[in-house]
Amino acid sequence: MDWLSLSDVEARVNALESLMVEKGLAEHEAVDAVVASFENDMGPVNGAKVVARAWTDPQYKEWLLRDATAAIADMGFTGLQTEHMVAVENTAERHNVVVCTLCSCYPWTLLGIPPAWFKYPQYRARVVKEPRSVLAEFGVDLPEDVKVDVWDSSAEIRYLVIPRRPEGTDGLSVDDLLPMISRDSMVGTALVGTGS
Repeated sequence: MDWLSLSDVEARVNALESLMVEKGLAEHEAVDAVVASFENDMGPVNGAKVVARAWTDPQYKEWLLRDATAAIADMGFTGLQTEHMVAVENTAERHNVVVCTLCSCYPWTLLGIPPAWFKYPQYRARVVKEPRSVLAEFGVDLPEDVKVDVWDSSAEIRYLVIPRRPEGTDGLSVDDLLPMISRDSMVGTALVGTGS
């Protein structure tokens, strides 16, 4: 997955931030505050809360699968591209992965800042044509009998993957489950681990 080195991305971000500061459009502190807000106040922890609730509350999970927009809003997560959500569930027979083939439509409120690879043309083109190969590059090797569904986000609709709950976690609380659920598992490019 060496599509673009992190140093290239960091250089671009630093150049853009410097230009914004130079032109008087932003201050370094303001940029840092916005990034911190996406990393800490909104972001993957919000999506993880939705998934953990679905894992521990069958009625909520049913609602989430039926009307994700309403179920997610009920938890207070609205706006920033969560206006029209669909939740899809990974099972022993089916694995879901999300892409935006046109640009980078992504539910910021639930998943935070999109990973750089989500925007790369290589990911956007290849995951549709050869999802198993792309998933393998992320370390997700699925049995051949598992069907892979690729969901294409758009300006009208965005997707949240409900990853499979790890075996042996039935007695765990929502708070215990949260650290197991990563942003990438809610996009479908990672599996959930127990952390052990």
